Amino acid sequence: MNKMYLLAYIVVWPFFRLLKPTLCINKQNIPKGGALFCANHTRMSDPVFIAFAMGLKHPIHVMAKEEIMHWPIIGWVLKKAGIFGVKRGHADVTAIKTAMKYLKDGDRLLMFPEGTRHQDGDFGDAKTGAAMLALRTGVPIVPIYVPAEKRWFRWNQVVIGEAYYPQSSGKRATPEEYHAIAEDLMERIEALKPQAGR
Repeated sequence: MNKMYLLAYIVVWPFFRLLKPTLCINKQNIPKGGALFCANHTRMSDPVFIAFAMGLKHPIHVMAKEEIMHWPIIGWVLKKAGIFGVKRGHADVTAIKTAMKYLKDGDRLLMFPEGTRHQDGDFGDAKTGAAMLALRTGVPIVPIYVPAEKRWFRWNQVVIGEAYYPQSSGKRATPEEYHAIAEDLMERIEALKPQAGR
């Protein structure tokens, strides 16, 4: 396990455990080996809640917006912990290669297919990046639902959906297939919402 990931986890965990504890629903759905975890995005703290929901036995890499990686000190810690930036708005070849390497190496990668936060809890349209990564690396996609409201001194539930393998008609998926997979992914994430038991 990445030592900086472990250190950051240990340092931050007591604060969240006391003030905003996390409860994982369907932890048994976390597959062994490489997998692409895709969640709806409502707050900057979402990756932390997901990391605590999965636990230290299932460390994750996170694809985050590039701007965060330039924050003083925090950006350095995030990089050392296995988090990497992606430039939004256009194809970031470096980020794509990094993501594919992690997945092919059998690691877990978390990304937010909507590409931006929806603080009201609504669901946005998914970009096609997750579909492309899953198809090209052959790893399953695991949908995750995170409630928008993060409550103080009460359990904050994170729902893990069942892993699945998106399909295409040929070796290379068409743009239409990528979009269809992206739409299906968001539907799967939204379908998990009732299990949060708010």
